[in-house]
Amino acid sequence: MSDGRRPGSDDRKRRSPAPPGTHAAVAVAVDVVPFALREGRLHAALIGVRATEESRLFAFPGGRVQPEESLDVAARRCLERHVPSEGRFLEQLYAFGEPGRDPGSRVVSVAYLALLPRADDADGVHWYPCDDLPPLAYDHGAVADKALERLQGKLAYTNIAFGLLEDGFTLADLQRVYEAVLGRGLDRRNFRKKVLALELVQPLGRVRHGPHRPAELFGFTERALVTVETLLTKKG
Repeated sequence: MSDGRRPGSDDRKRRSPAPPGTHAAVAVAVDVVPFALREGRLHAALIGVRATEESRLFAFPGGRVQPEESLDVAARRCLERHVPSEGRFLEQLYAFGEPGRDPGSRVVSVAYLALLPRADDADGVHWYPCDDLPPLAYDHGAVADKALERLQGKLAYTNIAFGLLEDGFTLADLQRVYEAVLGRGLDRRNFRKKVLALELVQPLGRVRHGPHRPAELFGFTERALVTVETLLTKKG
């Protein structure tokens, strides 16, 4: 997490246990996993945090929770500081608190999943495909796995895909979002039939013109998370 800490060689020294009857200070932090689609692939936004002799390490946007902040407010602050974007979806994901996860101090981090309709470039932000992430600092490899698992799971029974698209998309665009997140193809006819039957989207009364026949444009019926009947099975 990019909160200004600069671990050095002393961080690896063994610390003396706290005297009986005392409690070691535990800091609370947030880490945000921002996902967006770029060139048809699911990408994650990362921040460079430090370099080792072997490689440069990256981490998700994050930082310590301030005394006056709630967890949600801290997560939004850390996300907006690095990845400015409209229409973001943010959901609390999981708490990571294994001793030693941060070499500098005892830190418990509450991770968040963020979905953005665009992978906008910003200073210091690096977008990497989720299936080809660079070396990650701390335990952010586990954080990335948990975020992707949550997103893939919720595609099956919610409208969570709205966080990855702006209104004015075709059904083919929507299917590509699902396929990019799931990492597999879906049957075109079955997918469209289910999406329309569940009233997940609604026509906007506009079309997109291209080299082929005009394609009807849609928007999400709800742009807040709702549960729907099962949309996907393991076979699509």
